[in-house]
Amino acid sequence: MARAEAASGPVPEVGAHWRQLVENWAAHSHAVNTASDSTSVSLEIATSRTDRAITIRFMAARELLVAFITDGYVLREDQLALAAAAANAWNTEQLIPMLSVWDVRGLHPCLAGVCVLPLVSRMTPQDFDRLASDWAERARQMFTRCREVFRL
Repeated sequence: MARAEAASGPVPEVGAHWRQLVENWAAHSHAVNTASDSTSVSLEIATSRTDRAITIRFMAARELLVAFITDGYVLREDQLALAAAAANAWNTEQLIPMLSVWDVRGLHPCLAGVCVLPLVSRMTPQDFDRLASDWAERARQMFTRCREVFRL
């Protein structure tokens, strides 16, 4: 039996309490402007290296907990190909597809990261905190790279 289970009983599935996990993580991370509605929890994380905050929107979709992440930078039409190249470079280098160009045909296309976790995953709140913090840090690095290398 796993140590966490032996100490406090079985660890519940993320799907049963994803909202509480996100809200707890937000409360003791550097999150500001936390908002929630019936389907999602959104929050901003201030970054010390840039003036752009990172916005993360968590939502349950089918069998996954999905985190959409952006730094709010709106791409101009002439930047779309460069942004796609930046996303491809990041995903290839990291071996974890995470970055893409979103809303290409809309009024506000942007670079966005996407992280997913199966809702049937079992983890402690501390494990979720580490995972969400890792996602936020990877996103910070990703957007910093896009600004520094690709001027996006």
